[in-house]
Amino acid sequence: MRITRLATAAAGVVLMAGLTACGGGDAKDGAKDHAKDGAKASDRASGGDSAAGQGALTALQSVSKKAGQQRSAKVDGTMSMGEMHVSMKGDMDWSDGIRANMTMTQKGGAADAAPTAGKPMRARYLPEAMYMNLGSSLGPKAQGKSWVKYSYDAMAAQAGASGTFLKDQLKNNDPSRSVDLLIASGKVKEVGKEDVRGKQATHYTGKVSVSEIAGLQSKSLSKKDLDALQKQLQQSGMDTETVDLWVDGDHLLVKRQERAQGKKFSTDTTVFYSDYGTKVSVAPPAASETVDFAELMPKR
Repeated sequence: MRITRLATAAAGVVLMAGLTACGGGDAKDGAKDHAKDGAKASDRASGGDSAAGQGALTALQSVSKKAGQQRSAKVDGTMSMGEMHVSMKGDMDWSDGIRANMTMTQKGGAADAAPTAGKPMRARYLPEAMYMNLGSSLGPKAQGKSWVKYSYDAMAAQAGASGTFLKDQLKNNDPSRSVDLLIASGKVKEVGKEDVRGKQATHYTGKVSVSEIAGLQSKSLSKKDLDALQKQLQQSGMDTETVDLWVDGDHLLVKRQERAQGKKFSTDTTVFYSDYGTKVSVAPPAASETVDFAELMPKR
């Protein structure tokens, strides 16, 4: 079992919740602070069509307000990070950090070396930790236990600035974050009407500077962590991220796609949302069935 696989699982649920491929966070305050600047930037984003750019921003502000009133939904989608591909499906509550029940499948890249490659795995997410059912693949150190616990504090300690950022986003997010990010950037335009799984939806698109993402979406990271994260993003070679949103007649997000291309790998995420307000009940696995990730790591 590798840390890469678990970190990807954590990143996967963050992306499903509505954050960017480079992370996410509490963008709502940032969106409000930058809304006026975003309206001006829309002139440039829409190729000089001020009315169209402002119209798209105004529409997304309504979507953000409506989405912010929601607390749960059913989600399903796919994420690609370089050669690794993850599919996830389940229900999620974001009223107080992430609580989610997911079934995921990982394959490609580092995931192919694991016995679970290509096989559905159950995962549970709570505000302080995530749990993955890896069955017999945990090996003898697990003493027959099938669930592994991975705390977000441990993730932050092991992955540095990016881990600290991911921890922040797992505790503070909701599907309106992508909407708020586009509002904050001002770089958005309406594409047109499209069918999304039988629903008529309006398609919006925009590009966000990767260098702006961390600052716009996180309010709790220290300047040191943000500077370190910024360096990691620069090293990845990702300059911009394209964000596409589909909104139905009730001003609710029904589909989201985010794409970024770097020097070494690319990211591509597509998520569908439905059944807003669905009841979500999540509990940690029994202690007798759970082993802490730290206990499975090689001793130094």
